[in-house]
Amino acid sequence: MSKRENDSFSIEDIMKNFIKENNLSKGMQKIKVEETWTEMMGPGVATHTTSVKLQNKTLIIHLNSSVLREELSYGKDKIIKMINEELGDDVITKLMLV
Repeated sequence: MSKRENDSFSIEDIMKNFIKENNLSKGMQKIKVEETWTEMMGPGVATHTTSVKLQNKTLIIHLNSSVLREELSYGKDKIIKMINEELGDDVITKLMLV
């Protein structure tokens, strides 16, 4: 019978290693950005958001309300800063509201 090592690892560490080894970090960032947008902006903005995409450090938000799009455009820099702080990295450099 083989001997088992008693080293214990947390699930978080195992997942981080798996993501790193399989080069999945960009895909995970895209998912995290979508979740963060919905959480930070709240249900009012989320209901008018049709899609959230991250492409080359540009966050592209499709909204179905022109009034909301105009209002959010005044706070683009603040939105970028808040999302980057939540993600813990400079993932977004530009925000496009479409």
